[in-house]
Amino acid sequence: MTSPTTNRRAQLLQAATQDTLWDVLVIGGGASGLGAALEAATRGYRTLLLEAHDYAKGTSSRSTKLVHGGVRYLAQGNVSLVREALHERGLLKKNAPHLVHDLGFLIASYTWWSKPFYGIGLKMYDALAGKLNLKSSRLIGRKEALTLAPTLKQDRLSGGVLYFDGQFDDSRLAITLLRTFEDYGGVALNAAPVVGLSKAGGKVSGATFKDSETGREYAVRARTVINATGVFVDSLRQMDDAGAKPMLSPSQGVHVVVDRRFLPGNSALMVPRTDDGRVLFAVPWHDHVVIGTTDTAVPEVSLEPRALPEEIEFILQTAAQYLDPAPTRADVRSVYVGLRPLVKAAEGSDTKALSRDHVIRISESGLLTLTGGKWTTYRRMGEDAVNRAADLAGLPPRLSLTPGLPLHGWSQADVADHWKVYGTDAASIQALDGGKTLLHPELPYSEAEVRWAARMEQARTVEDVLARRLRALLLNARASREAAPRTAALLAEELGHDAAWQAEQVRVYQELAAGYMLPG
Repeated sequence: MTSPTTNRRAQLLQAATQDTLWDVLVIGGGASGLGAALEAATRGYRTLLLEAHDYAKGTSSRSTKLVHGGVRYLAQGNVSLVREALHERGLLKKNAPHLVHDLGFLIASYTWWSKPFYGIGLKMYDALAGKLNLKSSRLIGRKEALTLAPTLKQDRLSGGVLYFDGQFDDSRLAITLLRTFEDYGGVALNAAPVVGLSKAGGKVSGATFKDSETGREYAVRARTVINATGVFVDSLRQMDDAGAKPMLSPSQGVHVVVDRRFLPGNSALMVPRTDDGRVLFAVPWHDHVVIGTTDTAVPEVSLEPRALPEEIEFILQTAAQYLDPAPTRADVRSVYVGLRPLVKAAEGSDTKALSRDHVIRISESGLLTLTGGKWTTYRRMGEDAVNRAADLAGLPPRLSLTPGLPLHGWSQADVADHWKVYGTDAASIQALDGGKTLLHPELPYSEAEVRWAARMEQARTVEDVLARRLRALLLNARASREAAPRTAALLAEELGHDAAWQAEQVRVYQELAAGYMLPG
């Protein structure tokens, strides 16, 4: 069976592998890879992006959903990182108002000293944002604190400090960057793992990738190659040089998702110092609440990291110190884990203390590795990487356009529900077959969104749709499992697959989603 969407994949493969020399080849379709690819394409460089699995499959879909300067980095004295991130926060809000919005964060005060102490620090945070500051932080009393967060524990509560940061939908921003990249003539392929690097005269000159759907391999040539594979950068570095020493010391951050009733106001809660010295957030997101995160060193990286029982316990115990009622294990709708690509420091360093700055390294063969950083600074990471890559490859120097570049779907329309993330595309999706038919009664998503994901957003699997094009897996893992059969049927219709493919897709997805649910 063939369909227009099947043909679209064939067209992308043909565009990627036609006998051409790319200016820039980007490997990795997360925040850093998409940022670098868009940066290159908007400068007029011929750019190809290859993603092994799916866009934002890894850490880039598993963040705390904040566009922020990083209050805790200020406490660590990393003023330059905070200033840069606050600047990028302001640009991102201007460039993608359909994906980024202001959110108030309350630091509740239960001691006499906490209001002046955190109040002064947050005034400095405001000042570092300069002209791009969102709203000024301020001290508030007990009554306003309870209005903002009605479920706060009231015993000894004296008020708090209210400050403002940004919130976003991480994998939807990734898909928006993909669409923008394509709008500017870039070619991107998912399900296309790089299996080898090619060299000419000792310098990296391209790569060989496999089409995961057919098993066929293709070779592509490029003037410069950017390794933007997140926590997997060391694997590609060792493909380039078998003796390359690992540069990452990864840690994992766990989040639990619960119903909105546990934080029914319109503000987030920020705990500035937990029992282990971390920051913890409880953030309203898509009519649910995301609570996290942890910081646990992990010995090795994996595509599907799992939360440790003690991490879940830590999050729920910390939440219980501030919320009444507090969520229990039975209230957890989903648990998700992201891995941080932290760059190695001295032996014995605590991962909480490792730098969140991005790092660029260039190997003897000219492979440029971009890693570290965070979603908020994705654009600056891409700009820095492409500046270096253009120098390496002798590409004509061109100014960066991304500081003021409206992203695909740009819209300031005040849409209250989940349609807002599509921006100006929303009306086109709603007009498709199934625009008013819900995929599942406990999820906000329509059947038309599955069709759109396949036709316009390169979704190839049930997981691509339910985990990243839609956020069903993170909002309610059980409901997403129940939505899998219908999602598979719609995808099969769009992509030209048979009943056996559907059955296998449902089996694989339900096994995956089980890992996002707490046992018992």
